[in-house]
Amino acid sequence: MDFKASDELQDLQYFGEYGGVNPSISDSSTYTFLSAKTMFDTFEGNTEGCYLYSRHSSPSNLYLGEALAALEGTETANVTASGMGAISAVILQLCNAGDHIVSSRTIYGGTYALMKNFLKKFNIGISFVDTTKLDQVAMAITPKTKMIYCESVSNPLLEVADIRALSKLATKHNTPLVVDNTFSPLSISPAKLGADIVIHSLTKFINGTSDCVAGAVCGTKDFCLGLKDVNNGAGMLLGSTLDSLRASSILKNMRTLHIRIKKHSENAMYLAKNFEKDGLRVVYPGLKSHMGHEVMKKQYNMEYGFGGLMTLDVGSLENANALMELMQKKHLGYLAVSLGFYKTLFSAPGTSTSSEIPMEEQLEMGLSNGLIRFSIGLDDHIHRTYIAMKGCLNELGIIYPQESGT
Repeated sequence: MDFKASDELQDLQYFGEYGGVNPSISDSSTYTFLSAKTMFDTFEGNTEGCYLYSRHSSPSNLYLGEALAALEGTETANVTASGMGAISAVILQLCNAGDHIVSSRTIYGGTYALMKNFLKKFNIGISFVDTTKLDQVAMAITPKTKMIYCESVSNPLLEVADIRALSKLATKHNTPLVVDNTFSPLSISPAKLGADIVIHSLTKFINGTSDCVAGAVCGTKDFCLGLKDVNNGAGMLLGSTLDSLRASSILKNMRTLHIRIKKHSENAMYLAKNFEKDGLRVVYPGLKSHMGHEVMKKQYNMEYGFGGLMTLDVGSLENANALMELMQKKHLGYLAVSLGFYKTLFSAPGTSTSSEIPMEEQLEMGLSNGLIRFSIGLDDHIHRTYIAMKGCLNELGIIYPQESGT
């Protein structure tokens, strides 16, 4: 693609108050006005560039939002205190009581619980479908459907959404396509493929240091301003505001995102290829055996690779737990949720990040008890890591032939 998000990010310049190479941090909850009229205009949403109250916006949050808009190629972006804060604000901004959402069946467990359980309070209906099958998506759309929701690369099964095709379908039905791009920043640019709104959990790859929780909504100026409206903006009224200190920290970490994503992808590809040769049941979008490989190739930004997430199915939860504990003992990573850290993180999603999904639904979608999700780290000597991980697998006797078509 011609779109170079990393260049857009590097070209952004925000000097500090005294000429610092990093912008000054706005450490205020409220802001002064030179005239009462300007304060009134700001409450009415008529004055851009004026700050009212940090729940509405702050200079530090604005800088980060502009960087995220550059990352995704959207007009602007709002930042929130968590990825779930971003998702809930978007849903409640787009949907009213009696409306309907078509969502991917394989999504983050917290998103699943929000949609299936919490939104019942607002009488918002949900249809969970396999979004890799466009006919299922089309059949689920009703006159009350107000959004189609998916993840670029799904959590935890790593299914790849055909964003161009979903965008055409959404446009046909005059329905916004909302894409969570948490697993694939830089690797996939959903807005360039037709997504209307792009969501991130900044907690993961974009921040990259596992020291804060944050989220983002990237979209049009009209939509993002609507989220901040003091009268009916879901972002403003729900209070999912990111702290300015954290916004400043994330912005600094974004400057190295292009380097980190390349290394995450390179290391994941190396491990996936070798584990597949060893006959293990490995899923990674960069492998030809992956069902979404060709779709990924059509829409990914090649220089950033296929992402840093892979899964191994080791047959049972007992095997999964034993393997993760042994790998942690041997300093190969941490038995922890989340992703995008410099160190490899691994967890069994069926009993952790996807535990909100009922067991029968997990099995139906192919989420087995023995599945381990790996967020591959920034190891400089990945072959050494591979040998050590293979040693753990051999020590536990976990050698399972790969099944055709996985």
